[in-house]
Amino acid sequence: MFDLTLTFDNGPEPGVTPHVLDILRERGIKSTFFVIGEKLGDPERRRLAARAHDEGHWIGNHTFTHTVPLGQQRGAETAQNEIGRTQAAIGELAHPYRWFRPFGGGGNLDERLLKPSVVEYLTRHKHSCVLWNAIPRDWDDADGWVERALSQCLSQPWSLMVLHDLPSGAMAHLERFIDRAEKAGARFRQDFPPECVPIRSGKIVKSIEPYVSSIEESANQ
Repeated sequence: MFDLTLTFDNGPEPGVTPHVLDILRERGIKSTFFVIGEKLGDPERRRLAARAHDEGHWIGNHTFTHTVPLGQQRGAETAQNEIGRTQAAIGELAHPYRWFRPFGGGGNLDERLLKPSVVEYLTRHKHSCVLWNAIPRDWDDADGWVERALSQCLSQPWSLMVLHDLPSGAMAHLERFIDRAEKAGARFRQDFPPECVPIRSGKIVKSIEPYVSSIEESANQ
């Protein structure tokens, strides 16, 4: 037996997110959708986020533009531009814990994720920072990710998995993955492993040093 929390990044996408939501509803699985802020400016995508919320999924913040990892951006307004604008776009769909997931330019868990001013922003605005410990690279291997995902699940007691509701074709295999995970002993849950949430409601509860760059210090020299 193992625990498994599914999360979906980079949506909503009209051609994919409805399919994902249908499968999750049929299987009784609740997840979190970490959305791109600028996508919520499109009414159809906004409706999809609202549907996910109404069906019991959590809506999280995955930056506004998803272009350059925050730890590699030199601008002083990075946090407001990428996190603040997205949180405003999420609006009433937000979870009380204000979930935020940084991105590492391909699943990297390193100093590309954050920088000091972003950490300060997250703590001041009482966000919770959600990382991950399972990333089967579905965006990179639309047909082969299921085997990798299962292997990652079986290697640890509780997996927080990053999938993507994007038009790559990968989500065509979501139901097959869920079937195989259940047969292997998965217990699906919506909450997150504590070690994957280093900032909770604005409090730093786990070391974040590995995820924070010194780009602002170098910019001032």
